[in-house]
Amino acid sequence: MNARPGAGDRLTAFGTQLLEVHIWLREMLEDLQDGVDDYFDGKGLPSRDLRAHCLSFCTALTRHHVGEDRGAFPAIAEEFPELRKVLSDLRTDHNQLDWLLGNLQKLLESLPEQPDPVTASKVRQEVEALSAVMRTHFIYEEKKLISVLNSMDVPGWRENRPDFLLIDDDEEEDGPGTSPR
Repeated sequence: MNARPGAGDRLTAFGTQLLEVHIWLREMLEDLQDGVDDYFDGKGLPSRDLRAHCLSFCTALTRHHVGEDRGAFPAIAEEFPELRKVLSDLRTDHNQLDWLLGNLQKLLESLPEQPDPVTASKVRQEVEALSAVMRTHFIYEEKKLISVLNSMDVPGWRENRPDFLLIDDDEEEDGPGTSPR
């Protein structure tokens, strides 16, 4: 894995952007966890708003992972074939996270208007499982890919930020199809 000279001198390297996305997704999950806790403690959002919050997080995480699977990982595999096993492991994590997201969404779709202890326990367990897998997945991915991504220069990614590097604020601040960095 040779880093090309000067690649790290770009304004914001792709690996650094990936880390920013992961931080944002971690914060979104923390907000969701807080929302779940508040709901079941009787002091939070109505169930429909909690479902909407979950949908927002689930959509963002799915967009990120689909973007990696379809865009980033093939580009990395082409330039760094020795990372194919790592990329395969990360795709497996993506499938597991997708399954956990589906379970959580199903639980929240059937959320009672009045919180109850049985549902609270199930939802909290699902959120904890999701959080644990996401946390270890991000740590592994960051350890294995940030320096690789920082060494890469993919003009198409610079011209139109790919889905795996999007944070919802990017589109609001800069408009669709623009790249702020």
